[in-house]
Amino acid sequence: MKTRVALMFGGKSVEHEVSVISGIQAYLSMDTEKYDVIPVYLTKKNEMYVGEKIGKIESYKDINGLLKDSQRVIMMNENDHIMLTPYPQKLFGKKEEQEIDIVFPVVHGTNVEDGALQGYFKTLGVPFVGCDVTASAIGMDKFVMKTVLKEYDVPVLDAALYVLADYADMEGLMDKIEAKFGYPVIIKPVNLGSSVGISVAKTRVELANSIDDAFRYSTKILVEHAISSLREINCAVLGDENEAIASECEEPLHTKDILSYEDKYVSNAKGSGSKGMASVARKIPADLSPEKREEVRDLAVRSFKALGCNGVARIDFMIDEETGKLYFNEINTIPGSLAFYLWEPIGIPYKELLDRMIQLAFKRRRTEESLTFTFDTNILNSASFGGSKGGAKL
Repeated sequence: MKTRVALMFGGKSVEHEVSVISGIQAYLSMDTEKYDVIPVYLTKKNEMYVGEKIGKIESYKDINGLLKDSQRVIMMNENDHIMLTPYPQKLFGKKEEQEIDIVFPVVHGTNVEDGALQGYFKTLGVPFVGCDVTASAIGMDKFVMKTVLKEYDVPVLDAALYVLADYADMEGLMDKIEAKFGYPVIIKPVNLGSSVGISVAKTRVELANSIDDAFRYSTKILVEHAISSLREINCAVLGDENEAIASECEEPLHTKDILSYEDKYVSNAKGSGSKGMASVARKIPADLSPEKREEVRDLAVRSFKALGCNGVARIDFMIDEETGKLYFNEINTIPGSLAFYLWEPIGIPYKELLDRMIQLAFKRRRTEESLTFTFDTNILNSASFGGSKGGAKL
């Protein structure tokens, strides 16, 4: 019997459209001899839809029309069977449910990649591919992530975190940033990917604009020194916190100080079809010495394990060409296109990559099932609220 996979994409995120592309890429590449795959579209309200057109990229030119031709569903646990159930349910007629064995989320950004969706799956009791709740949350929060990695001696740039209360005094905020970092600086929303809301500021006017832009997308922003002589190198990792391997390295090419959203998804997509991150201009393999390549790959695996990741993640590094020093920049716990283009050069085709990710999820499930999550006690038999005033006695 084939494993039934709910492959989920979309969601309430500024990276919604990117996720649709990544999700349909994965859907079309899945091994259909081993898996029955049900594409599940998450709307920008996080409503789930299934249907014949959900797995076809051309359908997303008319979202309203797509939804009219599709069926909204909810996910339910019925006696340890996970069902995709039509919603609202019909009072009469056949109940057309679809049972699934595992969820494969191919989602990007806040509300879906940050542990929120993973927590929903965990509460529901359904196995899911990729990082668990904690690793997903840490991987999305750039400041917390840096703090954790410092404990593991992973080199990261020093940074400062600012919140809305700081933003209320813009002049004071800019004074603090100038005093701490000088110029140039890079401003980022603390919890977004795909380069959304990220920019480099070289003057006070640019700094004001960068802060305004970053706070459009998040209630917290991260500020760090911008490396002037910058090379960006990316490397993906496959595995879990116990065993993991690194992919080939790439050097993405960009038109500005940093790789922008347009560089990733717009400028190189013209005439290339819906390829998402696979269409970015890049050098694969990156032009690195054998020693530097292994340094990147070793640090990628070490970082992946330190953050407790699972499945596939892409880690973006920075090299300061003036000093030759390598820095961890950020991790994408569900990278665009699942970074399949970094695995094919070392002999792992996309179909095999997807299969390995699913097997890692089932491995985690078996490990969790061996743990004890309940503790028998008679505490409720002896509990008392001590009369009408409700004073608990435990």
